[in-house]
Amino acid sequence: MSKSRVTTIRQPEDQADELEFVARVDGIPASELIRDAIADYLAARRADPEFLDRLRARIEADKEILARLAQ
Repeated sequence: MSKSRVTTIRQPEDQADELEFVARVDGIPASELIRDAIADYLAARRADPEFLDRLRARIEADKEILARLAQ
């Protein structure tokens, strides 16, 4: 099994109730539903050309800062 990390989130009570209900109806733990939703979101980001452009720009800016710090 791969390593895992615990992340705590705060959410409105009504959202938490609905999430738990949907998970029960689907017969899965709420944590699995959340992991699936996050995986879907990340896949959408990876497929978004505008996001990828912003990501590349951020990487280049960070490289410049790191190079200055290393001098």
